[in-house]
Amino acid sequence: MSVGAAWLWCGCEASRPDATPRARQGVIAARDGETQARRALELEAALQAGLEAGRVAGALALVGRGDEELAFSAMGMRALEPRVEAATRDTIWDMASLTKPIATATCVMALVDARILELDAPVARWLPEFAAHGKEAITVEHLLRHVSGLPAANPLADYAHGPDEAWRRICGLAPADSAGTKRNYSDVGYIVLGKLVERVDGGSLEAAVRRRVLEPCGMREAGFLVEPSLRERCAPTEVGTGAPPRGVVHDPRARALGGVAGHAGLHATIDDAARWCRMLLAGGELDGVRVLSTEACRSMLEPRVLADGSAPRTIALDADPANAARGDLFPAGSSCGHTGFTGVSLWLDPATRAFVVVLSSRLHPAGQGDAKPLRRAAADAAGRMLAAR
Repeated sequence: MSVGAAWLWCGCEASRPDATPRARQGVIAARDGETQARRALELEAALQAGLEAGRVAGALALVGRGDEELAFSAMGMRALEPRVEAATRDTIWDMASLTKPIATATCVMALVDARILELDAPVARWLPEFAAHGKEAITVEHLLRHVSGLPAANPLADYAHGPDEAWRRICGLAPADSAGTKRNYSDVGYIVLGKLVERVDGGSLEAAVRRRVLEPCGMREAGFLVEPSLRERCAPTEVGTGAPPRGVVHDPRARALGGVAGHAGLHATIDDAARWCRMLLAGGELDGVRVLSTEACRSMLEPRVLADGSAPRTIALDADPANAARGDLFPAGSSCGHTGFTGVSLWLDPATRAFVVVLSSRLHPAGQGDAKPLRRAAADAAGRMLAAR
């Protein structure tokens, strides 16, 4: 089946009631009768509309409030090439930049809670080589908030000769702006944070995140390096030469760093992502296990506006009202979330402890899907559910 034919089959043919395999994957079992079923059908309809508008093959969405799951839906396909596979609840997704808040920022804040790091301290206290070329004033918080003055990315060629040389090249960068004065979303800044975690924790970033975030959160199938036995459940990304990658990070810089980096590389299921949302909205404790302090969670959820007029951000999340992942119904200016290049997103409302997670692989199979309509449709469906409660 060609890529074009596969899309036509998935986007149109499979939506018919008699299509096999079915694009509609069902909904969670109704726990409160008609109300639960109605929510699930509304979420299904939103996902279907978003998938068609953005030409995305398939997606999952989960809406929750506190410990309650309000609705879940799986629509369409996680893979079109080399064979058609339905999107299922246990699918493992490349979380792309959701790695930043879920893995890296949470791990950094756990180290702040442990008094191993300080938010207002210069990064060069622990990474003295980083201070070169005017970076001595950059603090941990500057990196977390994307106000370090570092570029969004440095050349991919800087990563061609291994992690040590890549780090040397990052240390050789000069900031474009004074720290704390201008927001510039920076993958480089989070790569530095990943290096910082490794330096102070004494091991790999993967091990630190697993011990300090994933295990205490009960995120059982989340991790940077997907075990071979789980790769068949991974949603593939772009089809290039050979089979589409499964369980291998799409981001080329993270891939050059061995699949583990502060800005990208995490893989997870939708239930893993929902557990992280629940933990953060509950003040850092989940199922009786303390992951972060309430103060750390507050910093990760409270937006701050810079004097330069840029959109508000928290320590780890975006609070820009124009973000499609917010939709039109989550509170503007106080709710917050994040997106990822592969087609993933989450959005949270601290006041009500509500959240919506959307996971898709918009890059599969040809790298041309658009996740914005999907994110907006799911967020608005969630907002209507929450308003009706």
